[in-house]
Amino acid sequence: MELALDWRFVVGNAASRKKVKPEGFGPRLARLRQARGLTQEELGAAVGLSNRMVAYYERDEAIPPGEDLANLARALKTSADELLGLAPIKHGTSPKVARLLKRLQKVDQLPPADQRAVLKMVDALVATRQRTARRP
Repeated sequence: MELALDWRFVVGNAASRKKVKPEGFGPRLARLRQARGLTQEELGAAVGLSNRMVAYYERDEAIPPGEDLANLARALKTSADELLGLAPIKHGTSPKVARLLKRLQKVDQLPPADQRAVLKMVDALVATRQRTARRP
């Protein structure tokens, strides 16, 4: 019995295959940091690194040693596997939403009267935008 192979099936059409370059550690670290709404300085302070070291790691120059990797993962509320690209990154908030949430946390620390004033301003702005959006 002779087995005939269709090499197009085995090898595949080279033109149809996409060349996917895996994301390196540095860009992944930067993306996760931005998704959490952190600056390089804030992330560095959270893990005991200078912002220059964080920038160095984000440029894909090197992968941090184990202890720093664990601290980065903890500060970014992710796993070391996600940081290293061994597991897919779970979808989080966008950087824009993360920055907004961070600002709202600062408002939460204001005295109650100031919190009410901020909320009144936000409500007024939203109402004004909604009214102007309805106009033809």
